[in-house]
Amino acid sequence: MISRASILWLTLMAATPVVAQTLPAVPSPVAPPATAPAADPVFIACMASLRSVAEKQGITATTFDTYTKDLVADMSVLDLLDAQPEFTTPLWDYLAALVDDQRVSDGQAMLTTHAELLGRVSQAYAVDPATVVAVWGVESDYGRVFGKRPLLVSLSTLSCFGRRQAFFRGEFLTTLKLLQAGDVRVDGLNGSWAGAFGHTQFMPSTYQRIAVDFDGDGRRNLIDSIPDALASTANYLVKSGWSTGEPWGYEVKLPAGFDIAQVGRTSRKPLTQWVAQGIARVDGQPLPADDRNAAVLVPTGVNGPAFVVFKNYDAIYSYNAAESYALAIALLADRLRGGTGLVTAWPTDDPGIGRPQRRELQTLLLARGHAIGTADGMIGTQTRRAIVVEQQRLGLLPADGRAGTKILAALKAEGPPVAPPAAVKP
Repeated sequence: MISRASILWLTLMAATPVVAQTLPAVPSPVAPPATAPAADPVFIACMASLRSVAEKQGITATTFDTYTKDLVADMSVLDLLDAQPEFTTPLWDYLAALVDDQRVSDGQAMLTTHAELLGRVSQAYAVDPATVVAVWGVESDYGRVFGKRPLLVSLSTLSCFGRRQAFFRGEFLTTLKLLQAGDVRVDGLNGSWAGAFGHTQFMPSTYQRIAVDFDGDGRRNLIDSIPDALASTANYLVKSGWSTGEPWGYEVKLPAGFDIAQVGRTSRKPLTQWVAQGIARVDGQPLPADDRNAAVLVPTGVNGPAFVVFKNYDAIYSYNAAESYALAIALLADRLRGGTGLVTAWPTDDPGIGRPQRRELQTLLLARGHAIGTADGMIGTQTRRAIVVEQQRLGLLPADGRAGTKILAALKAEGPPVAPPAAVKP
């Protein structure tokens, strides 16, 4: 966790004092002035140092001053720097949320709606439509969720505080270059806490290197143009080593006594050597009889699903360097092609649940008086607190606030409350 002992927090200005009266107080017709955050000298000094760096990289003083003059650090992004879901969420929960029936159904609808466009993208870049749409679905839920954090605020903060400042300074300055070139506009320039934005959530440096103008309007626009976004995604995969017509990999079963020390994305062997050890596809189809390099993955141990993966898996992995992320893209793409999903169960007695089931769980929590807002399928702080209350009441351990199969089944089995309850404070 990042220490903040040396960071100068914003202070509030003192409010105008109230004059005491001997008569009953009369409400003042004028509201006191709104408090404003004081300038953070650490942030100001950091921005000043970046201004000279920006000029050396071709960013004009006018551009820099225009887009930074009103910036105030948002220290909340530092909490997210070490809490990325790809590394902190159990894999079965992560995949249950990203490869659920709703995302599959919506993705298949997108394949139909944008069939002509995807055909042109595939012809231009030789990446199959299902993979491109899978990236779109995982990254922004097909354009529904871009992120709400102003990019310049997040990236400037991460440029000055926390770890990886050099990386984020590069992304911040690249964002200014994109603004200066007219590729993006500051209005609505929002994204993730880390600076990814647009339909397929490119980082600014990726945008600068990879984005293409596929709709021919003279501007690379991954925020408002679906053609630009999908073509840019295909271009990214090609430049990351995508091989036309090759699979990303297969779910496999391991032979008894398999040596787990051999696994890992970078531990490659000719496919024939894996076959010789007894590795086989779970669906009974033969593995290709060739010597292409392949790796074996067992992301949750030998008792969970296992995979043999090829170079196209690496291309997907490069988009966001996490095994859970790459598997989400790969497995969603398989489902969009008509696949039925994994055969091997995850090694847990409490599997994750998708968004339809999460909405059902939230509806049950609302019926029990928990003030969690609406049943939107998004598991936030209020929903987790309500789950803890119900887990404790039902004796489900650990009472960790996790939205899983057990708590949903327990509440469904219990049925609706006999009478509308009073609101339960989470």
